[in-house]
Amino acid sequence: MNLSMKWLSDYVDITATPREYAEALTMSGSKVEGYEIEGSEIENVVVGKVLSIDKHPDADKLVICQVEVGQASPVQIVTGATNVTVGALVPVCLDGAVLPGGKKIKKGKLRGVLSEGMLCSLGELGLTVNDFPYAIEDGIFLIEENCEVGQDIQSAIALNDTSVEFEITSNRPDCLSVIGLARETAATFDVPLRLHTPQVKGSNDGDDIKNYLKVAVEATDLCPRYTAKIVKDVKIEPSPLWMRERLRASGVRPINNLVDITNYVMLEYGQPMHAFDLRYVAGNEIVVRRAKNGETMMTLDGVDRTFTEDMLIISDAEKPVAVAGVMGGEYSGIMEDTKTVVFESANFLGNSVRRTAKKLGMRTDASARYEKGISPLSTMECVERACELVEMLGAGTVVDGVIDVDHSDKTPKTVKLEPDWINRFLGISLSRDEMVKTLEALGFTMDGDQIVVPYFRIDIEHKADIAEEIARIYGYNKIPTTAPTGTARGVITPRQKFERTINETMLSLGCYEIMTYSFISPKYYDNILLPADSELRDSVTIMNPLGEDTSIMRTTTIPSMMEIVSRNYNNRNPYLWAYEIGMEYIPAEDKDLPDENPMLTIGLYGNDADFYTLKGMVETVLDRIGTAEVDVDPCTDDPTFHPGRCAVLSKDGGKIGVLGEISPRVCQNYDVGAKVYVAKLDVNALFEISDSEKTYRPLPKYPATSRDLSLICDDELPIVQIERAIKGAVGKILEKVELFDVYRGAQVEKDKKSVSYSIVMRSDQGTLTDEEADGAVKRVLKALDKIGVSLRQ
Repeated sequence: MNLSMKWLSDYVDITATPREYAEALTMSGSKVEGYEIEGSEIENVVVGKVLSIDKHPDADKLVICQVEVGQASPVQIVTGATNVTVGALVPVCLDGAVLPGGKKIKKGKLRGVLSEGMLCSLGELGLTVNDFPYAIEDGIFLIEENCEVGQDIQSAIALNDTSVEFEITSNRPDCLSVIGLARETAATFDVPLRLHTPQVKGSNDGDDIKNYLKVAVEATDLCPRYTAKIVKDVKIEPSPLWMRERLRASGVRPINNLVDITNYVMLEYGQPMHAFDLRYVAGNEIVVRRAKNGETMMTLDGVDRTFTEDMLIISDAEKPVAVAGVMGGEYSGIMEDTKTVVFESANFLGNSVRRTAKKLGMRTDASARYEKGISPLSTMECVERACELVEMLGAGTVVDGVIDVDHSDKTPKTVKLEPDWINRFLGISLSRDEMVKTLEALGFTMDGDQIVVPYFRIDIEHKADIAEEIARIYGYNKIPTTAPTGTARGVITPRQKFERTINETMLSLGCYEIMTYSFISPKYYDNILLPADSELRDSVTIMNPLGEDTSIMRTTTIPSMMEIVSRNYNNRNPYLWAYEIGMEYIPAEDKDLPDENPMLTIGLYGNDADFYTLKGMVETVLDRIGTAEVDVDPCTDDPTFHPGRCAVLSKDGGKIGVLGEISPRVCQNYDVGAKVYVAKLDVNALFEISDSEKTYRPLPKYPATSRDLSLICDDELPIVQIERAIKGAVGKILEKVELFDVYRGAQVEKDKKSVSYSIVMRSDQGTLTDEEADGAVKRVLKALDKIGVSLRQ
């Protein structure tokens, strides 16, 4: 943001030098990058009046001018310019003058005739025809301003403003305006702030805006407020010097009075504005709506834009005429023959403007302001200010009435003032009255102990924000230096400790940690035989992918693990034991961004790895994180895994993972000739059921008693069900139950299996008797009988 100091003087009176001003504003929180004094490179250039013009005796294209420059006698200047006339006021470089870029002018002879200086063009002064529209670009600058002969050129043509460059942070969009910085200046220097209330006379001829325009806002969630006024009998002319000067000092190129007014108001209030030529608004109707997919429009920069349905546009009764908050259409600008203009001052949702500008590849000053957030309460004042300037410049007649479609929330934010807390927090001792004075200087008001936040301060939410406001105006350099009252304690969070445990466990099991890209190709889903109607194929698509292989966000980490397995196998690595904690990205309804779910993925091949190796790793992880028993159920309907060699892990009915042998067809797709085993565990689910607390148990005082049971059951009965029955029947005295044998063969019936368990029991009350141990075994046999398990004879 470039601030014109002359413009600033409309609102505050300060006597500080530019350097002092920059330092003070930086200390109060508005960082100044630097400042520039216009015309500071120009030296010894004055206004001259051409008294006479004579031909050069030895050159057909040169003339000799006698020019009055406010000295005792005129100076003689030889020039080849053809647009110089007697009586014209011109910029004159006297002997020793310096021009922008360091160019020095000295007197000398041209074709034998003495020339005591040089007449200047606009370009030689660092100006363009936009700064002075009545001048010509390739000739001497003939000054039409009200000035005196001999006057320094800087003051004569208002080339003496000081422009201060601010770096405005994204949380302070109010400072992207002259009034916002004036408010900061007044508070910093403790001087009065003069604000102006626009006054519009209107046409007073019975004409009304309703005779010209209708406005409908369909997307009220993206456009909280739309305000418009009409100006008729428009006269397109150059803006006056004072307006062109202020725009130039602010880094904006002057164009014509109507366009300059919209830019002037945007810089003054921070509210972007737009002016439409009413001739090109079909049906004299403006509709603020979401675009239709495939709608097109050529913007003011001459580029055809294609819209999608999530973009907000301004349309007339037939077609789009502007991209809301970004840029107008080809025919929405001001032409030389424009007679009736619609002044638009609207509020658009910053997120919508940012997404639209990014998708269309266009970023404007207006879009940058909307992105940071603008209050809808400023639209009315800004459109009134624009119309006031129209009347001031004689640029047209303002039609009575205003259209104001307002769906904004006008409830002000409040924060409680807590002086004692603020003093403790900052380490200062200000009174409540001093704090209130500071806040009121910044535009806040008080309602008892409640601070009413002004509409333009969208960054104020909590009492810490209030403390910051007080601290920066009080002066950070005035806050006393104090030693820290305690030492910082850096501790890892429970979640960090949990993930660290998983990493350490996997490394201790002999696995290498890998990292894979979250971007994958849609073909990866075909490689793992994912069904065509699987929900996992609903992926987030990257708008600007590097290529097809990285065009979507993965919804499962298995393809990424298989890519690593394939690469290692085809590079002839004899085995790979690897793991990764990586993200899966699941699209969520009513959300712009997907849910990010961390997954622990384990992949094994070679080195005698089998299903039980993988299962043992998973059980070790569960044990190390303190997870209680989980359910293990066979899975036969997952095409990625081998049928009958896959299991699903769950807890209380919620799935936490899957493990098994990868289907041979999947291995074939990845050109892997070995058996591959993969497990995928939901890290969030594991964290919820983990228990990091360790309970102390004293060493046993009494001996253990063990019993071995050989059992017969159906071959399909999961071992985990038998173990649960045993644990439930034995009760508190159970210390350990271990499976030590599984047998299928001639000694047992077909479709049956023999399983043998060792049950270790111990009591902390005394040595178990045979009766107690045998009673526990009887309870076990009774519980097993209910699930079809009997004692082997």
